[in-house]
Amino acid sequence: MRCFVYSCFMAFFVVLSASGALIAQEDTAQEGRQEKSFAPNLLRERSLEHTGFQHAGPYNTRSDLRTDFVMPYGISDGTIATLKDWQAADYVLHLMTGVAWGDYTDYLDGIFDGTEHWDDAQCDAADKQVLHGPRVPYMVPSIAFGRYLEDRLKKTIDAGVVAVHLEEPEFWAFAGFSEGFKREWQIYYNEPWIRPDSTCDAQYRASKLKYYLYRRMLDRLCSSLKEYSLAKYNRPVRFFVPTHSLVSYSQIRMVSPESSLLDLPGVDGLIAQIWTGTSRAPNAYQGVTKERTFESGYLEYCNMQEMTRGTGKRVYFLHDPVEDDPRHDWNDYRTNYICTLIASLLQPDVHYYEVCPWPDRVMNGKYPAGDPNAVGISEDYATTLMITFNQLRDMDQGDVSWEQGTDGIGVLFGDSAMFQRAEPAVRDGKMKDKNSGDVTRPSEAEIARFNSFFGLTIPLVKHGVPVRVVQLDNLLRYPGYLDRYQVLFLSYEFQKPLHPATHQVLADWVRKGGTLIYIGADTDPFHLARDWWNSGSQNYAAPSEHLLETLGLDRNAPEGNSAFGKGNITVVRKHPAYFSRSVDAGNELRQLAKTAIEKKGKKFIERNYFLLRRGPYLIAATMNESCSDEPLQLKGRFIDLLDAKLPVKNEVTVDPGTQAWLIDLDKVTAPAPALLSAAGRVENWTQTEAGVTYTITTPSEVNVVARLLLPAKPKSVKISGQPVVEPQYQWDEDSATLLIQHRSAIEGVSVAIEL
Repeated sequence: MRCFVYSCFMAFFVVLSASGALIAQEDTAQEGRQEKSFAPNLLRERSLEHTGFQHAGPYNTRSDLRTDFVMPYGISDGTIATLKDWQAADYVLHLMTGVAWGDYTDYLDGIFDGTEHWDDAQCDAADKQVLHGPRVPYMVPSIAFGRYLEDRLKKTIDAGVVAVHLEEPEFWAFAGFSEGFKREWQIYYNEPWIRPDSTCDAQYRASKLKYYLYRRMLDRLCSSLKEYSLAKYNRPVRFFVPTHSLVSYSQIRMVSPESSLLDLPGVDGLIAQIWTGTSRAPNAYQGVTKERTFESGYLEYCNMQEMTRGTGKRVYFLHDPVEDDPRHDWNDYRTNYICTLIASLLQPDVHYYEVCPWPDRVMNGKYPAGDPNAVGISEDYATTLMITFNQLRDMDQGDVSWEQGTDGIGVLFGDSAMFQRAEPAVRDGKMKDKNSGDVTRPSEAEIARFNSFFGLTIPLVKHGVPVRVVQLDNLLRYPGYLDRYQVLFLSYEFQKPLHPATHQVLADWVRKGGTLIYIGADTDPFHLARDWWNSGSQNYAAPSEHLLETLGLDRNAPEGNSAFGKGNITVVRKHPAYFSRSVDAGNELRQLAKTAIEKKGKKFIERNYFLLRRGPYLIAATMNESCSDEPLQLKGRFIDLLDAKLPVKNEVTVDPGTQAWLIDLDKVTAPAPALLSAAGRVENWTQTEAGVTYTITTPSEVNVVARLLLPAKPKSVKISGQPVVEPQYQWDEDSATLLIQHRSAIEGVSVAIEL
């Protein structure tokens, strides 16, 4: 359901001031120019399932976040028993459980089928089990393990859930030494197992097998359980896979089915498990390796948006107001949460969210853990979170525009990046002398930190270019997938194309006018892995040779630019990690993009901020380490959604390293009264000529605020039937909005406004 769209006459002016970027919005009566206007719509039905959260343990009012759906965690009898309590609280019932690890000792110890299955535990090169916790190993997804999960998951369908989330199908890249995996190798390759760390070919093939095994299990599980639900209850059930981004899995050295899940008819969508814990992993830019949570988060969310775009599969974006590491303080959690929140909102094709994975640790936790001065969540942060959780239900906005951004630039990124992340990747791939300055090979540290990917992306993000992380594997899935792009970067030095037809699609795109910039010196030892480019009648030393021939060039073409049809191919014989090494290297990458985009008659805009409009919302982020240290200044009339007081501001300053999420009141022309924002779920909304009444539900022990657009200052305000006076409510004449404040009650607080 989209927000109502209203029309008004308005002009949007952009002025660059001497003190920094100034975005000013002024009402005009410019005849003949009609622009869209919008109103937030927070009165959406739960059946839309825009927002949800996962929860462990019994129902409690402090963790009742008032989203659309809830995902109790696990397949134990205790978890299933809690479903009725959540249903009584009006939630749509989902359920989540792990598929790579969990409390599955009854399977491992042989209680389930009379056979012990500890040989299905993932093992490293020292034959040591890879554990998620005591007696909780990461699993090899064998047929037997799949049968076990299927048997247990039938109970969840019997309990009435409408969707099941099969979390984190993960196989460590450095694993692959257990007896269970050796059996799977024998079956899949019809040859004896080979140590994955022995050669790049063995590692690449081991990862391809891991990729296949979890895809196989999820295909069987989802299809079988959908049939079970329809046959027994005539009730459809949906299946989602919560998974890290391809960026994260490649960086931390894990293999997962990723985009191949989109080919499975039994999988209805994904949860993009991106949060502070993934996005704060350090990356390199201008020779400095450190945490860049916003920039990494932007790339992660973008990766998952582009992976699912056009597929018909739903993707939920995860946020976490805390994170897995309990040793940080609340200021750290809040700062990084906002980084990831805004990074996700800058992906306008996605409007579904998992707002919190574990509300108990947010609402009841004390941090830093183990510190005698550890404290619980502040009232201010709790209120801000509730504002955020509720406003996220309104991000399905049809009108989207980058304010002055150079769109249409992408970096191609494929699932095979996960196949090159364990030994002998470093041993065989690193430059011989780390001090040599070799531009054609990465150092050991650059391989470990995945600088190859970040070298092609962070320099663009840091200068405000809304670069997209384009799923390489989707080129063969969806006709026209590349139509929105004008310039694409590609390297095969850290990934490989899984099919030669990929190059036909790229060639067709270039022929029609696209510009492809290929980065690579063909020094990656994984070019020697056995695959289509060097098998059968194919005799290419690297897949890039096939690509260049397909584009009409010599397979060993030197650096340079060549025309192909209406488009161009630029070859750069450097390793992509090079572009992460220095200021000059970053400038060099941006110059490649600038030259390519300007050849198309477009302006290449470099700035230190992102500014995206989504309907009535402005989402902004100003970056440090950029082309300017000036703040972004926004002028107009805004509601600050990241401030617990929901203030109306005429000017917002977004300093470098900070972000903003605003309602632009000059874009809101809904007839008053209208709900603009609230730190709770507003229900039973009723409006008459005499006024407005509603009920607002919120977790217990939260300060509640709400801001409403009204036709005039109210004559009276009642909360729970009792008249209140200022400052419990505050009228803002300039914006014609009313702010109401009160304490929460899980059963709901009634509000009556007399006009």
